[in-house]
Amino acid sequence: MSVTEKDVKYIANLARLQLTPEEVKSFAGDMNNILSYMDQLNEVDTENVEPLEHVIDLESRLRKDEAKQPLSHEDALKNAPDADSDYFRVPKVIE
Repeated sequence: MSVTEKDVKYIANLARLQLTPEEVKSFAGDMNNILSYMDQLNEVDTENVEPLEHVIDLESRLRKDEAKQPLSHEDALKNAPDADSDYFRVPKVIE
């Protein structure tokens, strides 16, 4: 299977792209290179290879979802640059 310049123009039209004739030739060559690589990959024997979710085995780096005591009101406000007794004070940004 090969990609022609007509195919590239059709795909570009679907994507609402305007390509120059040089770009059409270039993309046709690039797409044909990709397809030839896919043909190469199809020749590889993968019969005894288990499907993978990731190429490398990753452990979850997220913390466990455990309920903990929330911050107290005083602790939440103690490092605020400007606060009154109950709230953070921030500069006015909307007029």
